[in-house]
Amino acid sequence: MPKRIFTFSRGSAERPADAAEALGLKGANLALLASLDLPVPPGFTVATSAWREAKSESNALPQALRADLRAGIEWLESVTGRRFDGDVRPLLLAARTSARVQMPGIAESVLDIGLNDRTVDVLARELNDAAFAYRSYRRFIESYASLVLDADPAEFEEISDAEGERAGWTEEPQTVADWRALIACYHAHIDRELGAVVPQTPLEQLTNVLAASFASWRHPVATSHRLLHGVPENAGLAVTVHAMIFNERNQKSGRGRAVSRDLTTGESRLSGEFTLGARGSGEIGDSAPVFDLAALASEDPAGFPADLSELTQHVRRLEAHVCDAVEVDFMIGDGALFLMQSRVARRTAAEAIRVAVELTKEEIIEENEAILRIDPASLDLLLHPTIERSDDYVVLGRGMPASPGAATGEIAFSTERVQARAKEDRTVILVRNETYPEDIHGMHLADGVLTIRGGTTSHAAVVARGIGKPCVTGAGSLRINAETGTLFAGDRVLKEGDEITIDGSSGEVIVGAVALLRPSLTGDFATLMEFADRARRMGVRTNAETPIEARSARAFGAEGIGLCRTEHMFFEGDRIQAMREMILASDAEGRRAALDKLLPIQRSDFVELFEIMAGLPVTIRLLDPPLHEFLPKSDGEIAETAAMLSVDEAVVRQRIAGLEEFNPMLGHRGCRLAISYPEIVEMQARAIFEAAIEAGEKTGDAVVPEIMVPLVSLRRELDFVKERVDRVAALVTAERGRGIDYHVGTMIELPRAIVRADTIAEVADFFSFGTNDLTQTVYGISRDDAANFLSTYIRQGILERDPFQTVDVEGVGELIAMAVEKARRTRPDITLGVCGEQGGDPASIAFFEETGLDYVSCSPFRVPIARLAAAQSAIRFSRASGRGGRNRRQDG
Repeated sequence: MPKRIFTFSRGSAERPADAAEALGLKGANLALLASLDLPVPPGFTVATSAWREAKSESNALPQALRADLRAGIEWLESVTGRRFDGDVRPLLLAARTSARVQMPGIAESVLDIGLNDRTVDVLARELNDAAFAYRSYRRFIESYASLVLDADPAEFEEISDAEGERAGWTEEPQTVADWRALIACYHAHIDRELGAVVPQTPLEQLTNVLAASFASWRHPVATSHRLLHGVPENAGLAVTVHAMIFNERNQKSGRGRAVSRDLTTGESRLSGEFTLGARGSGEIGDSAPVFDLAALASEDPAGFPADLSELTQHVRRLEAHVCDAVEVDFMIGDGALFLMQSRVARRTAAEAIRVAVELTKEEIIEENEAILRIDPASLDLLLHPTIERSDDYVVLGRGMPASPGAATGEIAFSTERVQARAKEDRTVILVRNETYPEDIHGMHLADGVLTIRGGTTSHAAVVARGIGKPCVTGAGSLRINAETGTLFAGDRVLKEGDEITIDGSSGEVIVGAVALLRPSLTGDFATLMEFADRARRMGVRTNAETPIEARSARAFGAEGIGLCRTEHMFFEGDRIQAMREMILASDAEGRRAALDKLLPIQRSDFVELFEIMAGLPVTIRLLDPPLHEFLPKSDGEIAETAAMLSVDEAVVRQRIAGLEEFNPMLGHRGCRLAISYPEIVEMQARAIFEAAIEAGEKTGDAVVPEIMVPLVSLRRELDFVKERVDRVAALVTAERGRGIDYHVGTMIELPRAIVRADTIAEVADFFSFGTNDLTQTVYGISRDDAANFLSTYIRQGILERDPFQTVDVEGVGELIAMAVEKARRTRPDITLGVCGEQGGDPASIAFFEETGLDYVSCSPFRVPIARLAAAQSAIRFSRASGRGGRNRRQDG
């Protein structure tokens, strides 16, 4: 059998090759810290292999594992000089459960294993602190009963309140007799209500905690998380057991979180917070003193109950080891410092970029490594609104800035209220004392989250950052009255449904709605984008047809327009009426008359796009959707159209009925329209060419438009349309007295076009893969109707992901690769791009890089994501293929 138990203590650790896989995150981190000779509590980790062994024996702990546990305890006794169930200096343990990834729903930590009715008094004598010893025992009983016996923690609160009222104490017992009476009540309740006991034998306590921790892998929350994130059911969990640290005992105790850098500036200096362990009761709580580590380091290190310089050295050593900003959880027990956990520092998207750029400047990492460290999808968080600062708004209170961005919405005090308001399309701020896993759905639906308690690593903060929602935590000056549905801030009272604004970057809570702004993507963000542009091979264009979209895309670094959907230009004002006049015309002459009205509108639109793009490529797709989409639908619109055309309403209704289709997606659209009504192509081509000349004369930039013919499946279709385009180009050249450079290509979105890509490439200057329709036609699935069943497919494991969001590599991707090979075999210099939704999806971009496409095109606000994803894909592909770094501008 594989090794079940791995020991660790300062200076040595048993570490398997894949530590996180075998030991879980907590075990792997403690083993790393120990191996670096950093101060850790001694202990051992029961590996995932033991979980799998127990699973195969119907969750019963195998005898061999029980024997290994006894051996592990004996080893711990020899290292610590303490005895499990000892008559003096008893050994107490903490058990912490973890998997290879963060996993909600699995067992919470159980502390003080080893305390019983006898050892609690032994500990009290050793520490000369009976209150602390009994407080620890009380905590152990509650957590043990909750995990192992499935007891309701609230019941112990009720028992404590009742016993306090009977004996005359309020917060906690005051004498040893009082404590013993309360513990006796706990035992009696467990015996009476649960038919069980808390074992008095420490080894039995540990084995029961271990078995219950193993069983928590199948908790519904954990199971849902695994399904959602693709974690294999057999991955299993590990349990790390280590000697207890009494970090809540006195003024020389406490706990904290240290970060190797100031994440707001990227500067290499200790930051974080430290909570002093002792109040009157010795517990850490809301009123326990909290200190800023950066302030302590610069002002009064004597206020820290251990050697602060030693902590700083440990943290810096870890950063040097992992070459990244690190975050360390630590505890101090009676002046002794212990590191409990380390990880790459959790950070916002902006902080991640700042640190990566700073590490590059300090030559700790190279540019390519900085690029690979940023999740492309996280850039979306930088596009969240921020507050437009003014003196007019009223700050209700302040908390901790837990997740970036700002949001305005109505107060809702529960997930249920959020759901109800979200159904009415109202913006909502979820306001809670603190959040729990069952609040996640409400957090997803809410526009922002505000909690009264908690810090920057609380449940609310971590979840909000993960889902990209603004969040403020620890707004302690505010108070919630759940019964009356009110929020108090001093003398001010707000009700559920009142509007507030939260700023997840400053921690401010503001009365009412305030103006919000989008951030400027400069500074470190711009530097990272420079890194990415140097590393990537593929170009990044945008899908845009309005000046606002085009300007936004240029600001985000788009290198042209990869898809201008001309039909989107016809749905407003006079344009839609002219379109309807053209469609309802009875002959070509009538259609041309209507198109003459549209020509100057189209030309003006294209001039503006060409000017904004300033010589960058602009790919204009000819009219694509079926004509019925432009026709009136309501009785009022039909009457208005009939009056405009001076025809009877019956004529309009007859024409509408004649254009109806059973399956418009596969009907009379795309190049089929151009062949049926070539005058449409001629108008659009003339508008494009005249606009190119006009824009070129205005800006001095050479404009080379790319005309894209949609829905081609036959070469003869492209031949037909291209001939009309070429004819118009010749006419415009003769009229204007100057030549026009242009390209004609096609959107590849049908399986037959894939199969005949080599033939179509003979006349096409470029291909642009329309992955939306290609996915529909390959799967035989309507994207509009797929939501009814695709979620079931994903939940059942039939599909790993939505193929309309991430390219289906095995099906659609295989066809794209076939078309690329065929096209380049016929025409090596053909330009190949993609303009479907997947053009902005990082996973799809990785496939497009491997396939050798020249560019991707995506919505304006996904351009930065695509730039970074393209760079990462180029770096990874180069490393995997053993090639050096490639530069898009060098390779062309």
